[in-house]
Amino acid sequence: MNDLTERQRFLLSLVIHEYVRSAMPVGSKHVVDEFNLDMSSATVRNDMAVLTDMGYLRQPHLSAGRVPTEDGYRLFVSNIVQETDLPDSTRRTISHQFYQMRQDVEGWTRLAASVLAHQSRAASLVTAPHPEESRFKHIELIAARGRQVLMVLVLMGGEILQRFITLDEPVTQEQLSSAADHFNNLYTGRNIEEMSSDHTPLNTLEQDFRKSVLDEMESAESMISGDVVLDGLTNVLAEPEFSAPGEARRALRVLEEKPLLNEILSKTVLHSHSQGGVQVLIGGEGIYDALSQVSIVLARYGTPGLATGTLGVLGPMRMPYGRTISIVRFLSSLLSDMVNDTIVE
Repeated sequence: MNDLTERQRFLLSLVIHEYVRSAMPVGSKHVVDEFNLDMSSATVRNDMAVLTDMGYLRQPHLSAGRVPTEDGYRLFVSNIVQETDLPDSTRRTISHQFYQMRQDVEGWTRLAASVLAHQSRAASLVTAPHPEESRFKHIELIAARGRQVLMVLVLMGGEILQRFITLDEPVTQEQLSSAADHFNNLYTGRNIEEMSSDHTPLNTLEQDFRKSVLDEMESAESMISGDVVLDGLTNVLAEPEFSAPGEARRALRVLEEKPLLNEILSKTVLHSHSQGGVQVLIGGEGIYDALSQVSIVLARYGTPGLATGTLGVLGPMRMPYGRTISIVRFLSSLLSDMVNDTIVE
């Protein structure tokens, strides 16, 4: 960055801006005419040649203009791009939509994915708020058929786990309700370690249920993210970079394969303890082949230590980074408030 002159930085931003808009290689004369620059096309051409030699632009064909490289985008995002603030009217509209469904966690994760996709014109992903540490909140035990019992376990942070358990012999609903009441009085707010080390006497039925509860809590704690809501996949398919079926499938693989998504999240936003900070992955950063043609803008939301989720946008490297970063950051802050006000007690 320090090797670039102010004019070269300015021209790089113009080339990226125009390429994002048109998806066509950008020539020096076009830059001068389009932006009404007070300099000759020869001057611009020389600086674009320097930017090409430095690896920030490339020339697809000898007779074509220039397009940004991964390094060019990366430099633009980290040093040049200015966030585009969302209009106040847009902020108010989005905030009102979320306020109307503030008690419906599943509803506002779907809404967040829809808003992200619409505002960014790309594909979006939102993971439901997920407890960073499993803590018992409430349990219900409901007699089903024969020896089967439906266990409904609610964790601090709002996650609900359901499981059918088959007992050795039938029990009455009164016995189940008594066991549930005992658990709710004994374990509310406790984590796995605290529950495991508690030596309060339990009858045989309660001991069996406690093992099932601990198994469910351990399973929930081992998950990297909650349920994933996707939207805007057709936005990606409409981009010229992904007109070939193979390229589209490759680009969307990260959203469709949860193990890959979890790996990426675990090494990016979930590895950071800061909420509201936005991370941008450009071209897979040389690590993820599936992302070689795309960029992802990600952020965490929620309340650290209790419940957090992730939201993000996936699109071509030729994305409007300023606006995308702004909407991701705005929704991260909004959803953090929703988590704090709604499911953190």
